[in-house]
Amino acid sequence: MKYLQMNVMLCKWGLCRGRVLMFCKFRPMTLLYWGLCMAVIFGIAGGCSPEHYKAEADKEVYKIIDSKWQDGFGQKVNYTVSDVPPSANDVQIENTVPSSGVITLAQAVAMATAHNRDYQREKESLYLSALTLTGERHKYARQWFGTIDYRYEYEREGDEEKVSVGGSDKGLVGFDHTQLLGDGLLVTSHLALNWARYLAGDPQTTLGSVLAATVTVPLLGAGAGKAARENLTQAERQVLYDIRSFNRNRKTFVVSIIADYYGVLQQRDVAINAENNYKRMLEWRKRLEMEADEGQTARYQVDQAKQSELSARDSWLRAQQSYQQKLDEFKIKLALPTSAKVELDENELKVLVEKGITELDYTLDSAIETALLWRLDLINSMDKIDDMTRRVILAAEGLGPQLNLTGRADDIESPEGTDFSRLQFHKGKYELFYDADLPLDRKNQRNAYRVALIELERQQRQFDNDRDEVELDVREAHRRLQQEAKSYSTQQTALELAKKRVDVSPLLWEAGRLNTRDFLESQDALLEAQNRLTAALVAHLTAKLNFFQDVGVLQVRPDGMWEQRIQ
Repeated sequence: MKYLQMNVMLCKWGLCRGRVLMFCKFRPMTLLYWGLCMAVIFGIAGGCSPEHYKAEADKEVYKIIDSKWQDGFGQKVNYTVSDVPPSANDVQIENTVPSSGVITLAQAVAMATAHNRDYQREKESLYLSALTLTGERHKYARQWFGTIDYRYEYEREGDEEKVSVGGSDKGLVGFDHTQLLGDGLLVTSHLALNWARYLAGDPQTTLGSVLAATVTVPLLGAGAGKAARENLTQAERQVLYDIRSFNRNRKTFVVSIIADYYGVLQQRDVAINAENNYKRMLEWRKRLEMEADEGQTARYQVDQAKQSELSARDSWLRAQQSYQQKLDEFKIKLALPTSAKVELDENELKVLVEKGITELDYTLDSAIETALLWRLDLINSMDKIDDMTRRVILAAEGLGPQLNLTGRADDIESPEGTDFSRLQFHKGKYELFYDADLPLDRKNQRNAYRVALIELERQQRQFDNDRDEVELDVREAHRRLQQEAKSYSTQQTALELAKKRVDVSPLLWEAGRLNTRDFLESQDALLEAQNRLTAALVAHLTAKLNFFQDVGVLQVRPDGMWEQRIQ
């Protein structure tokens, strides 16, 4: 009785139902269905937070990168962007100063690959390339859609008020799907469920469904999905190219960090040598002053020693300033503030000095042959010839007659009041037709074909040039390595002679066979020999790393350090 009275009262307020659902027709089951549907809608909307979408994008991107990463590229490490947890193989190191304040070479390289700003940009570029591919793939994947067309109306005329809610029959949920099969076969499908009919009508009415599908087959020419397939293929290959480029740049980056690390230690060694030289000059000047006071040495020789002392002190201060400058610049490469109180491990240079230099196992011919097989940038250049060749073929197919066969099924619906899965295929609309384009005007297609031919020729020349450049790189790196090895040997001999000259100087002075100028020159020669030997050692290491990089056998380990690929 109370329910009937409520209906009567609502009807007195002027509510009516045509195609619009009226309050006076609401029933408990209808309200329940409405509540459930709205809960689902808002539940989905609330669940898809920005963090969810970010995590979803990261998962899809790294799945693509992992699937395309080949063993020949090197270990799959140090490639995740900064706001994504590192891979399991990465050596996780915080961008903080060690408690000792001393950064080892391994720590420096690990910090650089984890936090260097330029290296982060390289990782982000790789990420964005794979992210672009996800969008290209999505064009040919199932795409869900859902529409809501509902309204709330309030109207007042004089003393009468009218309130109504309702919607059209355009509330749909379903999916569209486009798929590329075979050589340009294009299949599209559309399935929608009419849920507005379900919500606006009798609660016992089931959902209605509509199915449509189209299949297009290219019989002649470059129609249907051939162009789309080429775009998708190129997007897939571009990610592979970018992975190779990233690995190539990663090797270059690691070599630069190692070279800079030893460059800082070399400058520190220069400052230490300059300080020691200044102390020797100071002691020599004091000795000459004592001898001059006793009348054993001429005063002008004291003045010469004083000038050398001042010059040595100035060189020491300048060397110290250069060391601090290089150290600050290196801090920035590690993404550390220049105010950070850190030093580089001097033992790294001592170990390098103890090891000296080693001979290579590569002859020039074997190095060139290896580089032509392993250089990732050269492989990219070669694969791009295949890309240009496919474009020529596609453009050539566009010159002749174009003929597509299309089959279409439309308006396949389910009956009202029945299960939405019972589609009435016998009541659908079906079409089968040919789409022909005769080659009466092919100016644009002709131009596109000619452009494709020229681009193919360009890429072939580019590959030939890249191959020559790779050979030139290896030859230059090999010559540089041999030169640095000879230079190191020469500087070793020069240092030994300089030490002998300094060692014998006191005896010659006592015997009166050495003047002040000769003594000062011997000290300068020792300082120069010490600095040149360290510079030659560091230059040889850098040349060796560059040689391995140019040959394509240098690999980056999880800790960021390098190792040589085993042939």
